[in-house]
Amino acid sequence: MATRRTLKAVLIDLSGTLHIDNMAISGAQEALQKLRSAPVAMKFVTNTTKECKRTLFERLQKLNFDIHEDEIFTSLTAARNLVEQKQVRPLLLVDDSALEDFEGIDTSDPNAVVVGLAPQHFNYTTLNKAFRLILDGAPLIAIHKARYYKKVDGLSLGPGPFIAGLEYATDVKATVVGKPEKSFFLEALRSIGCQPEEAVMIGDEEMLTWNNSFCSGC
Repeated sequence: MATRRTLKAVLIDLSGTLHIDNMAISGAQEALQKLRSAPVAMKFVTNTTKECKRTLFERLQKLNFDIHEDEIFTSLTAARNLVEQKQVRPLLLVDDSALEDFEGIDTSDPNAVVVGLAPQHFNYTTLNKAFRLILDGAPLIAIHKARYYKKVDGLSLGPGPFIAGLEYATDVKATVVGKPEKSFFLEALRSIGCQPEEAVMIGDEEMLTWNNSFCSGC
């Protein structure tokens, strides 16, 4: 008889699962409150790169979610960790509101390219600068490669199409740090001292990719 595994942690997606922009999804606060009564650790994992972790936390507070800032693990955090590990100076193609999460990182004379969701920077001049850096040997780091994301007024282009363009033009494959990469979830679980087989994931449809690949590696 198979041994029943003990559930120790729950990873919960944010955008598209608990909220969309400044609007909470119906019933999400109540569902989270019920989950709080269970004896499990929680980590809120998100690919959101349009704002820093602090701003995201303040947004969730205004929406009356019972979430602590240290429970949030973002792809921006994962990207910063990789930049520090590689000891590179990144050209940051991220939204200006996300720059706070890279404070203290040397960005002078960049020798790496980091791409997140940055509509105001997705122009020919900036992308061409990134293109030339990559041709000169700079690693291409994708915070995530989502094709699109949900806004209140509908779907909008994510960073994925722009990253794919840089990959195509340079013949260089990006290192992806955010969802649905297995390493992202493993890093989130390590932060709460939990093994993959002791956790479950709550998310929207994009999680199906991770669930299939992640479980096959358990």
